[in-house]
Amino acid sequence: MPTVFDHVAIATDKIANAPGLLVGELGGISGYGGPSGDFSWWHWDFEGGGRIEIIEPDGPPGGFVHRYLERLGAGIHHVNFEVDSLKETVVLAEKLGYSVVGYDDSHEYWKEAFLRPKTAMGIVVQLVEASHHDHDHEEWDHSNMAPPTEPANRPAAVTITGLRMLTANHEAAVRQWGELLNGDCTETPDGLAFRWPGSSMRVAVTIEDGAADEAMAIEVSASRSLTLPSGQHPELGTRFVQIEG
Repeated sequence: MPTVFDHVAIATDKIANAPGLLVGELGGISGYGGPSGDFSWWHWDFEGGGRIEIIEPDGPPGGFVHRYLERLGAGIHHVNFEVDSLKETVVLAEKLGYSVVGYDDSHEYWKEAFLRPKTAMGIVVQLVEASHHDHDHEEWDHSNMAPPTEPANRPAAVTITGLRMLTANHEAAVRQWGELLNGDCTETPDGLAFRWPGSSMRVAVTIEDGAADEAMAIEVSASRSLTLPSGQHPELGTRFVQIEG
């Protein structure tokens, strides 16, 4: 199985913060989700296959989403990539100098590990080996979480073009998104773009001298003009930018 860029995840204090924008403006189609230990999650799907996941803290203080929000506030938390072999990808990641945490291969259908953001261009990278059976979620019961309340009259879904990153390090971008995660790299006027066969979303990287590593924005495209916050969404802590498709 080729590597697949599956979704971008945003951390916020309440999943209910998301539908106003993701559904009411961007036309996202509600998927599934539920509680998962010390956090809960829900995702929305978009035109062409893009996916945004929202995570919120659950349970007593001290969970990883609690800690993230206390330290940084709401914002883009991680990107998820499905890989052919988690073990082989982790071996390569460590060889390339990445710090890997949370390795868990105890579930038959879902094995995962994470790259620490300090070694991964400022963003958590979730690596998952998931069987097709599990990807269809026939084994997992999400019925104990009701879908979030959504605005009426959902417009047509936009396309989630992908994630916009910022860095000063051209080589680090190629190493992470290309060498480790097998993205096809092309040069752009301001940097690089990485794409994955079978994935509708791409990672675009702006290369700027002296810049700190940062997940800058989620980029979207649509045939209609969108009304988006001029900066970060006040509750999602994330900038959404409309670009030409």
